[in-house]
Amino acid sequence: MAVDDPALKREIREAAEEEEKTTYEERMSDEWREALAPLGTDWRKPFLETAPWLVVCFAKPYDVGDDGDKTTNYYVQESVGIACGMFITALHHMGLATLTHTPAPMGFLNELLERPSNERPYILCPVGYPADGATVPDIEKKSLDEIVQWNR
Repeated sequence: MAVDDPALKREIREAAEEEEKTTYEERMSDEWREALAPLGTDWRKPFLETAPWLVVCFAKPYDVGDDGDKTTNYYVQESVGIACGMFITALHHMGLATLTHTPAPMGFLNELLERPSNERPYILCPVGYPADGATVPDIEKKSLDEIVQWNR
């Protein structure tokens, strides 16, 4: 689902910040906060309002027929994860930027975007051109040898 309405983006930001504030102040362990410290993040999410578009991907673990019967969808997490990765790659190839955002819980998105209960918010991607002076946190990445096992 794509959102560009300023009033709706504000509602999404306010609801996300409410969840994030609770997470940072009550749910998050000291170890988790320490791991996030180099990224400079906190509960404030102004990018949810300033980005021209918010794209929300929902996972649908089951369908509901006209008769109310449920039909399970299989490999939902894997399929949605792959689709989101391809979407992010496509954005970057177009010169656009995104910052994946996954506030937890994200049920407020169902309510604000009027989505049915058989859909679960999976990821929220603010989309637009990078702001002047935008930087990416300088994080240390593992070497190839640290992440790949060759053969056996």
